[in-house]
Amino acid sequence: MSFTPSTPAGPDAGGQAVSAMFGRIVRWYDPLNRLLSLGLDQGWRVLLARAALLQLQNEPAPRLLDLAAGTLDVALALHRLCPQAHITAMDFCQPMLEKGRAKLCTPVLQRAIDTAVADARHLPLADASFHAVTMAFGIRNIMPRAQALEEMQRVLLPGGRACILEFGSGRQRIWSGIYNLYLNRILPLMGRLFSGDGAYGYLARTIRDFPTAEILADELRAAGFARVYHLPLTSGIVCLHVAEKA
Repeated sequence: MSFTPSTPAGPDAGGQAVSAMFGRIVRWYDPLNRLLSLGLDQGWRVLLARAALLQLQNEPAPRLLDLAAGTLDVALALHRLCPQAHITAMDFCQPMLEKGRAKLCTPVLQRAIDTAVADARHLPLADASFHAVTMAFGIRNIMPRAQALEEMQRVLLPGGRACILEFGSGRQRIWSGIYNLYLNRILPLMGRLFSGDGAYGYLARTIRDFPTAEILADELRAAGFARVYHLPLTSGIVCLHVAEKA
């Protein structure tokens, strides 16, 4: 089942450009994710889903929100780990969600996962309505970030947690600079080769410009979260950020 609610604020020019870019690469998005991450991206998403569900073992029907849901890999990981959960998957890019909806190939999946086009900065959702919120590789595409972080905090129930999976800052040298070379040279080249688009050059720039985990932790606290921590994955190439609402 899917629905497309209206949002309180229309998309700005920057948001439209990012949405259009992801729409252009949707055909290649999943296979390039696997190739460019050397197959690690699915495991990272499973760790994100586990973190979101960690405190919900006794909840009979948890309500979960996945933002920047893309082609629904995180939503599907959440369902596999917690089949009784009801999952709302939202993304700003409609073609990405359409690609993901093709994966909802059974009535069980269609009942468990709803999809909607929405701006993470202006969620058409009630206060305190979800047990957990997830976002994988999306927060660096949202400006200003503070609005999205505040919306996550707003829609969470007391005690709920926001779990964000994101690349580490490209400003930090990883594997003696080998990862940085991959990020700045190889990744954009492979992206152009396979997709014919400059999107993966954009990807490299956003990773390079993304703040450190400590700065993002401060931003999460400023958004109203009470307990914030992060876990580096794969030598810090990726970070899992967890923020709990009081």
